[in-house]
Amino acid sequence: MTFKFRHLLFLPLACLALAAPKNETVAQPDDALSAVEGDAGTRFAQDIMLQALGLIGVTYRWGGNSPESGLDCSGFIKYVFQQSLNIALPHNAFAISRLGEDVDKDELKPGDLVFFNTLGRKFSHVGIYMGDDRFIHSPSKGSKVQVVRLSDAYWAKRFNGARRVTNESFAERSPRLAQLMAEGREPSTGKKGRKSSKASKSKASSGGKAAAKKSSSKKKR
Repeated sequence: MTFKFRHLLFLPLACLALAAPKNETVAQPDDALSAVEGDAGTRFAQDIMLQALGLIGVTYRWGGNSPESGLDCSGFIKYVFQQSLNIALPHNAFAISRLGEDVDKDELKPGDLVFFNTLGRKFSHVGIYMGDDRFIHSPSKGSKVQVVRLSDAYWAKRFNGARRVTNESFAERSPRLAQLMAEGREPSTGKKGRKSSKASKSKASSGGKAAAKKSSSKKKR
């Protein structure tokens, strides 16, 4: 786990959050760490949350895979899991959604991954659940890594499900990563495949017509 100085700032805040009344209206990092301590209570979740919270404010960049250059949604997840747990997830939301264990919405715990349909296809966006109806993610172009509520109208409408990725569950499915990555690219390659298929049919049809004309010409002779 890459533990930076800024992470130390969250630890005393977490202790204060445990003793203070819960604030339901403001999403703060100390609330998230409090949820991890009280609800999950595992080193697994704590490592993920500390790493994720340390990235708040990092700029979104499509295809980005580091805080310095920017992070897209799956790049954010990949970086957090790599740095905190040394788990090398694929840089693709759809492929990540095929890893780990399925989790019901009412059984979510801090550190679980939550998925959404934001591009007209399922599992096209992913974030990390923090507890208390909040998740952290890298939203879209022009925005930064931030915390939002799962129950917000936009996200609630597009929620696709959740997964719990652990070292054990990842190890079970890691041999299929290449296949998962291929499946994740299907929405973009499918159109090409259809175009290619149409082109082949058109070519075959043209060839058939040409052959028919040639045969007709021979009969006339």
